[in-house]
Amino acid sequence: MGDIADIKPPIPFGAVDLENGWEQVPGGAPGVQQKMLSGLLEEDVKRGVRTRLIRFLPGTVAPDQFLHDYWEEVYLMDGILIAAGEEFSTPCYACRPPGTPHGPFSSPQGCVFFEIQYYV
Repeated sequence: MGDIADIKPPIPFGAVDLENGWEQVPGGAPGVQQKMLSGLLEEDVKRGVRTRLIRFLPGTVAPDQFLHDYWEEVYLMDGILIAAGEEFSTPCYACRPPGTPHGPFSSPQGCVFFEIQYYV
């Protein structure tokens, strides 16, 4: 694999459409949606990086705890996220090394966060 420029051309500054282009997160709880921004995370060969927006629609509950083998950094941009019973509001940031358990999550009013996932 080359660098990220081999995966997607450079993206200039521009407006991000927060209304359109969302899709259900594969394997995610109902109401948890993603909007891919750039990159490619290849979990089967443990390489790559991806950036995306994650949106919890109002009332979303993601009852499971998650564990994965890549780094994950999350910046809460809008709304309130409840993680393992603790409420977080903007601005808020988390960094999760591989193997860090996280969740369950919910968002009564909905929320949006920026997420970077990567292998080192």
